Amino acid sequence: MPAKPESFLPLKPHWFHVLLSLDGQEQHGYGIMQEVLERTGGKVRLWPATLYGTLKRLMDEDLIEESGARPAPEQDDARRRYYRLTRLGRRVLAAESERLEDLVRVIHAKRGARERRAES
Repeated sequence: MPAKPESFLPLKPHWFHVLLSLDGQEQHGYGIMQEVLERTGGKVRLWPATLYGTLKRLMDEDLIEESGARPAPEQDDARRRYYRLTRLGRRVLAAESERLEDLVRVIHAKRGARERRAES
């Protein structure tokens, strides 16, 4: 029986960041590390051991797969392995994104109610 996306939630933060890096593009490990670092303003750093352990676990769970596509030879390094989301990985990323958006709405609603009480 195929896994349900909800069975992976809540995602470990580094799993979420890797899946988000692969949303809409294939990427190699170093590219994922750099994108996460840039996207989070340096707040999240995936060290190589963490990143490659995470990539292995995500592949074992069928959330990502190795891609056979390669960039042009002059832009490629034969040692690099490229990864992409699987169908399940896209569904898990969407479910986790929705869960986080709901959480943010709850936070804003709570803060808004507190601010309205403070004003009255």
